[in-house]
Amino acid sequence: MIGCRCPVCLSSNPKDHRFRTAAYISDNETHLLIDTGPDLRMQLLSANISNIHGVLMTHEHNDHVAGMDDLRPINFLHRRSIPIYAEKRVCDQLRKSFQYIFDEKYQYPGKPRLTLKEISIAPFMIGNIRVIPIRIMHGHLLILGFRFGDIAYLTDVKSIPDSELEKLFGLKYLFLSALHHSPHHSHLNLNEALDLINQIDPKQTFLTHCSHQMGLFEDIEKQLPERVNLGYDGLLVEI
Repeated sequence: MIGCRCPVCLSSNPKDHRFRTAAYISDNETHLLIDTGPDLRMQLLSANISNIHGVLMTHEHNDHVAGMDDLRPINFLHRRSIPIYAEKRVCDQLRKSFQYIFDEKYQYPGKPRLTLKEISIAPFMIGNIRVIPIRIMHGHLLILGFRFGDIAYLTDVKSIPDSELEKLFGLKYLFLSALHHSPHHSHLNLNEALDLINQIDPKQTFLTHCSHQMGLFEDIEKQLPERVNLGYDGLLVEI
């Protein structure tokens, strides 16, 4: 947090230093990115990511979309447009926020080459990867999480309709947001996230989208139940 002097912000442990939340899914042939937050450039550089076949957008808030322009080097490397998969409301907002990208009348050689593709909660394929959208609630805002085989990624969650919970049973890995310890109007706090994990019952859960108010990584890790861990920048899970 800019200007903060709390123990987390002053920590020397790299696992206490968090960029905005995003994820990368790959089967070594198809490579997918989830969200393009303001830190995208440094995230792609630090993870040595240079190929993206599609971007899945959870929702339109700035901390999940503001780095979209930094996809342009991927265009230059592979000489192709990158599809952006999002709900209609999100596509409409992206057209406004990034008019210079999506307005066909506004042309210049160096602008990002991105193509908006509207999706619903119906499953679809991107290359070899089957994507199952999950309807989740970010306060009163309808947003999306995603399941890929035995993995699900759910960020900015406050609640999940019962009908959508059924899509999450039988998971090997769950990535779930947990903002901090206090109640919040549009995010799960830690106790609420643990309650939801008990309902879904995945084999392993990693908590993400944690603020500095969550506490020091090493301290919180010791307090979490078995099969639940704090995520951290650069975490790699192989299945």
